Amino acid sequence: MKAGPRYMLIVAIYVAIDVAAILLAFYLVLSLRPQTVPFEVTPQGFFSPFNPFKMLFIIWTLVILFFHQVHGLYQTKREQWESVEIWEVARSVLISTLVIIVAAYLFKINNFPRSVVLLNAGVITFFCALWRVFKRLLVYYLVQNGYNNFNVVIIGAGKVGVLLAEEISKRPGLGLNVIGFLDDYKTGTCGSGEWRILGRIEEFGDIARRGFVDKVFITIYHNSDVFVHLLEQAREMHMAVRVVPQGYEWMGQDPVKYNVGLIPVLSYWDSDMKYHMRAKRLFDFCLAFLILLFLLPIFAVLGVLIKLDSPGPVFYKSKRYGRRGEMFAMFKFRSMVTNADDLLDDLKDHNEVDGPIFKIRNDPRVTRLGAVLRKYSLDELPQVLNVIRGDMSLVGPRPLPIEQIEKEDLQQLKRLEVRPGITGLWQIRGRSDASFVRLVKWDIWYINNWSFGLDMYILLQTIPAVCRGRGAY
Repeated sequence: MKAGPRYMLIVAIYVAIDVAAILLAFYLVLSLRPQTVPFEVTPQGFFSPFNPFKMLFIIWTLVILFFHQVHGLYQTKREQWESVEIWEVARSVLISTLVIIVAAYLFKINNFPRSVVLLNAGVITFFCALWRVFKRLLVYYLVQNGYNNFNVVIIGAGKVGVLLAEEISKRPGLGLNVIGFLDDYKTGTCGSGEWRILGRIEEFGDIARRGFVDKVFITIYHNSDVFVHLLEQAREMHMAVRVVPQGYEWMGQDPVKYNVGLIPVLSYWDSDMKYHMRAKRLFDFCLAFLILLFLLPIFAVLGVLIKLDSPGPVFYKSKRYGRRGEMFAMFKFRSMVTNADDLLDDLKDHNEVDGPIFKIRNDPRVTRLGAVLRKYSLDELPQVLNVIRGDMSLVGPRPLPIEQIEKEDLQQLKRLEVRPGITGLWQIRGRSDASFVRLVKWDIWYINNWSFGLDMYILLQTIPAVCRGRGAY
């Protein structure tokens, strides 16, 4: 969007809402702790000459607005995750708070209450993040109903290009309308016939003008001359350009890590990843221990119900491959009859999923209570014990049974580079409904893009996914 009157109006509205959120935070915190400030906590009292901190509060507000602008918080980036925007809000407020603390010290502003500063920082972060969540929901609603949508052309009708188009189609809130592909080696349609191949790459300029294209995604190009020519044409037409890096599935979470002089360098992975994995292990152990304490009463109830429902042990131990191919016993609440493994050979012809995974709906080996346990993933709860022992992680690729994983190829065995998890992208994006090839791709993407933020996102998304019970059997 150009910096025209509409853009400036939107920025002004965003700034005004931020100012209102900051002032409301100031008022609420001061109202909770009126004894800490030497003035009456009212709008009149705040701006009165008796408020020795008035100028500091005003400067604090301006500094927050400045860093919000620096971090791009006065525009809505549809492709950006909500968690990234919330993190940028928190970072802006944190930096601004540190600036104010230093300013209070340098200018010898005495008796400025530290408790008020810390509480304000937290409340400001909450309010500034909260209204942005509602703003994003409003923008998604408007975009889904046709407001400010963009026509998109994808260069390259290969696997990456088709996968990109599929991901775009799943996210109507992005407001991207894929009108077709350009490819030098394919004609007709692609992606199960959903999208047309409009022509060759050299026809980009004419096709973009006829189709009123706003954005182009480049997923493949034959050489640097073709790539540079595409960029030049897009720039002349004031068109947004997005490039999928070669070998993107191997890249880390943040591809542009640093510059060497004037040259931007893409970082595919860091050598210090082992230290991050140690931190992840510590986080897993602490959180799993707390979860276990909370779940102990539930374990007792489920154990009794399993015993009453069918004869046999409460727990089922399944041999799985863990990190680097180390074998371990994965704990589950028993959801099948005790001789389920013996009956498997008679059912293999009825497998309803592709790949080495065995799954069928209405599996006759599943007990009545077991069906409920599986639907809401309650049978997986004992795996917190595996996390505490170090066999598994809270988030990671799901461990497959021994006989299934031995059928995998080398690309799929990349899943064994990290500890398997109780939950992962499988659980929040499809569970048993997705194809095995798609599940493996999600696992590899997770491994190459791991971060604490991604783990927290998956953990939070697991709760509604499990409650819905969709795709679990």
